[in-house]
Amino acid sequence: MPPATSTTRDARRRAVVVIHGPNLDLLGAREPDVYGPTTLAELDARLVALGDTLGVEIRAHQTNAEGAFIDLLHDARKAADLAGVIVNPAGYTHTSVAITDALRALDVPVVEVHLSNLYAREAVRHDSLTGAACKGVIMGLGPDSYLLALRHLVATSQEPA
Repeated sequence: MPPATSTTRDARRRAVVVIHGPNLDLLGAREPDVYGPTTLAELDARLVALGDTLGVEIRAHQTNAEGAFIDLLHDARKAADLAGVIVNPAGYTHTSVAITDALRALDVPVVEVHLSNLYAREAVRHDSLTGAACKGVIMGLGPDSYLLALRHLVATSQEPA
């Protein structure tokens, strides 16, 4: 799936990179009682629309592979127009020292998001390795977790959007 990006490109606009982790391509179909009915395409469209309203370009990606997730973080690191990063490492949240290290290499704020409340789920999901490398973690608010993260990154961006 190609990355979702804002419909209007403007050289002066800053960008927010969004990286969705494993199985998030199944949103809307996989465990809708946990993750809700919103599909990934719908979620990305909401992010792009809010990004346009807030004056930032959204560059959304999804991968099921840990190495590809890290490569996307490394690519984001090279973007001169980057205002921040939103990540949902999904299952890698609890296991990936490698993603945690890649997050620590970023020079912009990162917000980790989760659609579900990790603390209301199985005990194995209560610990977040990756969250420790982020400015903050927003969880349990469904798609609004992403939208709140985007609003926060824009509001606290060092340079005007």
